[in-house]
Amino acid sequence: MRGMKRLAAAIFLLGGCLATAAVSAENYPSRPIRLLHGFAAGGAADTLSRIIADGLSKKLGQPIIVEAKPGAGGNIAADAVAKAAPDGYTLGLVTGAHAISAATYKSLAYQPAESFEMISTLVYYALVIAVRNDHPAKSLGELVAMARAKPGTLSFGSVGFGSTHHLAGELLNATAGVEIVHVPYRGDAQSVTALLGGEVPVIVGTPVLLASQIQGGAIRGLAVTSPTRTALLPDVPTVQEAGIKNYDVRTSAGLLAPKGTPPAIIATLNSATLDVLRDPEIKQRLEAAVGGEVRGNSPEEMKKLIETEIAKWMGVVERAKIPKI
Repeated sequence: MRGMKRLAAAIFLLGGCLATAAVSAENYPSRPIRLLHGFAAGGAADTLSRIIADGLSKKLGQPIIVEAKPGAGGNIAADAVAKAAPDGYTLGLVTGAHAISAATYKSLAYQPAESFEMISTLVYYALVIAVRNDHPAKSLGELVAMARAKPGTLSFGSVGFGSTHHLAGELLNATAGVEIVHVPYRGDAQSVTALLGGEVPVIVGTPVLLASQIQGGAIRGLAVTSPTRTALLPDVPTVQEAGIKNYDVRTSAGLLAPKGTPPAIIATLNSATLDVLRDPEIKQRLEAAVGGEVRGNSPEEMKKLIETEIAKWMGVVERAKIPKI
């Protein structure tokens, strides 16, 4: 009899929890939402977060407070999201670095794919391989030929170790059969300054930051890392146009929530996000922020993208013998 009473009590409590979750999802959102990202204020991730927060706030009828938790390539913010209550009131914006962390860190306090409920991607954008305008290489093909002639004598700068920019350069090494040495800097601005000052002959940079320098003639864009040319830099050819096949590097940004967030809340957030991305003004602002294209998708598609990127970058890290942090 005592066992039956305990079973009945457990069923009652479970039913109460399920009812509470249902009510919570039905009334969601009923208070402000936090949106965390792991990069410096004023950078691309911060700009994207504020644009999408503005659109979602209007759509959902609640304030969305953007909070930067920079450090460790976005891992500090991702860990905070993973450990937050799965109630839809803490969300995260992650970039391509989220998948790269699985390849470049010995261990993480969370699993990049399994510790989260994905919501939707927001944007995709390519990077640019560039040199100073007085550099003797007039094309990526010429740069590769120089690198093959004298292995290890050329270097390329990036925004930092383990960044998409860094691994885009390592993938070029692997696919083109060259050895261009990586030099990490603290952000895009420092790498551009280093290029212009002659510290490094090549950088892998962000299109939005480099566009004005390329158009002004100070920097020459040798190639964009996507399979097709970009609208922002239509005169810059692709890596594949230089004869380097099977090369494709596009970073992305997307929204996610802690694991266990109710499916109804994820569905609400996905629907609202896709609606916001269809807004012409928001779309223009997002694309201008990164020089890329807006592209939303389903939670399942976003998870598959992250899993595919993890496998890709693990292969690059292994081939390049990059030491893990």
